Amino acid sequence: MSKNVLIIEDDESISELLTIHLRDMDCLIDSETEGDKGYQTAATGGFDLIILDINLPNKDGLDICRDLRANKINTPILMLTARSEEIDKILGLETGADDY
Repeated sequence: MSKNVLIIEDDESISELLTIHLRDMDCLIDSETEGDKGYQTAATGGFDLIILDINLPNKDGLDICRDLRANKINTPILMLTARSEEIDKILGLETGADDY
């Protein structure tokens, strides 16, 4: 059974690489490059996983995560970002991400 994955990432090369590997694992992929559109797509539900960048145009990944959780969207969220400071990880997990 295929899993539906949403990638919200503005770096095309990262998004393409993720897509290649996830498709190899029989996943169906949707992707968005802007935060506001990514949030709208994620809020529709129907995804088994959301892979979320933090630095996005139009809406920050932390805000997306926080807003999804506030609206009872419980899809697992994996934060995939270059931010690696401990405080960034804490913020990501506190906003509702399942892993960082």
